[in-house]
Amino acid sequence: MPFTAIVLAAGEGTRMKSRHPKVMHKVLDKPLVWWCVRAARKAGATRVIVVVGNGADEVRDFFAQEPTSEGETPVEFVEQAERLGTGHAVRVVRDAIGGFSGPVLVMAGDTPLIKPETLAALVEERKAQHAACTVLTMTPDDCTGYGRVVLDEQGQVTAIIEHKDCTPEQQATLKECNSATYCFCGHRLADNLDKIGNDNAQGEYYLPDLIKIFVSEGEPVGMHHAPEASEVLGVNNRAQLAEVTKVMQRRINHELMLSGVSMLDPDQVWVGADVTVGEDTVLMPQTILFGRTTVGTDCTIGPNSRLTNATVGNGCTVDESILVDSAIDDDVNCGPRAYLRGHTHLLKGAKAGTHVELKNSVVGEGSKVPHLSYIGDCTMGANVNIGGGSITCNYDGKHKSHTTIGDHVFVGSDTMMVAPVTIGENALVGASSCITHDVPAGALSLERSQQIIKEDWANRYWERLKEED
Repeated sequence: MPFTAIVLAAGEGTRMKSRHPKVMHKVLDKPLVWWCVRAARKAGATRVIVVVGNGADEVRDFFAQEPTSEGETPVEFVEQAERLGTGHAVRVVRDAIGGFSGPVLVMAGDTPLIKPETLAALVEERKAQHAACTVLTMTPDDCTGYGRVVLDEQGQVTAIIEHKDCTPEQQATLKECNSATYCFCGHRLADNLDKIGNDNAQGEYYLPDLIKIFVSEGEPVGMHHAPEASEVLGVNNRAQLAEVTKVMQRRINHELMLSGVSMLDPDQVWVGADVTVGEDTVLMPQTILFGRTTVGTDCTIGPNSRLTNATVGNGCTVDESILVDSAIDDDVNCGPRAYLRGHTHLLKGAKAGTHVELKNSVVGEGSKVPHLSYIGDCTMGANVNIGGGSITCNYDGKHKSHTTIGDHVFVGSDTMMVAPVTIGENALVGASSCITHDVPAGALSLERSQQIIKEDWANRYWERLKEED
């Protein structure tokens, strides 16, 4: 069912001890507020409004750079200049957009674990109950910090009391807790927001006070119990951030393993929400897959590998390596300890070996950069062999220049290729050369100083040192 979602993300988050707004702290590779927006969209929200305040520009900038999927409307922002509570935040939204119609979901921006299915069920239950509001509730092991839901003898919601406003008896006996997620009838929400007062310990306008207002006016208020209390865990400090990150890590890894991905130790694998991994791929310990990374089938990734916005074909091995904004095709081997960045692309059957760095380069089919080399701003043909210790000298301190290497080229070890330079196909470059001019196809290029030998010089030198001792 289509609905409007309001994500409350204006709070100071002082307990995070940070210069950044609380909602911008990350679970895996995405900010807290991103997970909430994503869940609302997947649940069916056709309009998502994020209320910003503290660190508003940082939140806006993130979503401005975050790509949207086809059919998704951009996130809207409403600024709560004065942070006077959750009820005030929703009132600011109402005034900014000119009112509400249809179902309105309101959720906190620090609850990243909530599932789209739970939100969709909440919206549907409000509709079935014809309720002015349906509250998402839970029963955590520790109720400290959560508002308590007060029920009548028939089990109907009559009020929500903030933890700090509860009496000791209420704190001890009331176990049904408010998740800070609600679904309202839009027009009844708009009509009653101005009735919320601020006669409480903090002098703020609490959205949960609407429950008592609705009840007093005979409006039905419903309750939907979250399937798992962990879904609605909020984050107020970095310890809680680590807790919800662990839950999300295990949730994603469990789904991947059920889909045919193997993990030697799931607790040592971290996979972001936008990542896809194919069947029969093995993710070894200390592997991190973030951003819009895609991994094909029958691959081995790790151990100790990090891929961000990377594309990996089928049958690949990425061993102790880092891939950032780069792609490797089928049957490519990387590592151990290779670094691919800056839109590097390895074609089928290519290899980037031990201690190799590739930047903004194309490595052709079957070509190899086996070890201890840097190749930057280079286009390399098929079946090229780059000897160990070779470098494309692509930067003169101000400009980047390009190197082109044709098919079937053999470059000897410890070769410097000073860009811009072209090495033609079937050429051979002798070891320890400094190539500053183009090499024709099929040619041999050597650049070496004359080797000087002085017979018996070293023996006399060592003898002289001994005499000095």
